[in-house]
Amino acid sequence: MKAAFVHTAALAEAELRPGHPLKPARARTCYELLRKHGVFESGKAQLVEPGPASREDVLRVHDAAYVDAVERMSITGRGDGFGVSEHGDNPPFKGMYEYYLLTCGAAIEAVRLVDGGVAHVAFMPAGGVNHHAMPDRASGFGVFNDAAVAIAWLVAHGRRVMYLDLDVHHGDGVEAMFARSDQVLTVSLHESTRFLFPGPKGGFAENVGEGAGAGYAVNVPLAPHTGDETWLWAFEQVVPPLISAFRPDLLLVQLGADGYFDDPLAHLLLTEDAYVAASNRLRAMTGGRLAAVGGGGYDVEATPRIWALEFAALAGIDLGGEDFGLGRNAMPIVDTRYAEQARQFAAQSVATAKRLVFPVHGV
Repeated sequence: MKAAFVHTAALAEAELRPGHPLKPARARTCYELLRKHGVFESGKAQLVEPGPASREDVLRVHDAAYVDAVERMSITGRGDGFGVSEHGDNPPFKGMYEYYLLTCGAAIEAVRLVDGGVAHVAFMPAGGVNHHAMPDRASGFGVFNDAAVAIAWLVAHGRRVMYLDLDVHHGDGVEAMFARSDQVLTVSLHESTRFLFPGPKGGFAENVGEGAGAGYAVNVPLAPHTGDETWLWAFEQVVPPLISAFRPDLLLVQLGADGYFDDPLAHLLLTEDAYVAASNRLRAMTGGRLAAVGGGGYDVEATPRIWALEFAALAGIDLGGEDFGLGRNAMPIVDTRYAEQARQFAAQSVATAKRLVFPVHGV
């Protein structure tokens, strides 16, 4: 089977507003990097063009009144509440309803390809960043929560799903939508909400789900200045044991690249090496069978490069050099005092997650 890169031109053409930090063109740049390096001509990967999700697909996770409001705002191009406003994080634009339906459809296509055995790995870079969207409102650059829509599609088809969110921001929207479900295990490694959006309303290691879903939400908050070594240590402590214990029918990974040290919206100190190492580990743990969506990443040069490297690592494709032939930015300067504090912070988060969650899964 070939790996699938799920993308179509319309996914990169939205313009939220001039000056908005989210640049949908990142997905096109990632595709162009891979094409330039012959990935699609190698016979190991293929481009798959998705279609839109249905309204019914979106209604599995979003309220009807909210979906109706997005459709209205899509016609007028004007904000009308529900977290959408001209000067906020989620500005309205004409055609937004169709755009976010397409994003959700692309996420469904990625999981469908892997679930159906058509591709061993599928990556849809335009999505994932909508992980903050809530059932009844837009939030944090997210309108329709494409990752949650794809997960709900899988659950509707009888699948158990593990969702791993590597974005620097807490995957609060996806967690909220499945907080009471024992069919979906959500795991989020993120900079602590004490320091970063969406703020200290959740995302703590003590937040582990509710009701039947108690123990099925896992949060590993990290301190500013966390670098590769500590991030990968926390990843290794939590993610592989839970994959082995939960044994999901499908793993969906959100590949936010905004933990990168040069990202303007956060404070972690990750390099490409951490992302590639995590991707290689996930490939080994799953036998190379997983789906992925994009996510945050506001260094518009680094993010497409990181995604291309991750896609290649997940798919087992040799790009011919660690730096993808593009060079890399200077490495971050790490203050050893902050590094030790970050390690202690991570150790506490990991210990809490293990104490509250691992027993639920027999780990």
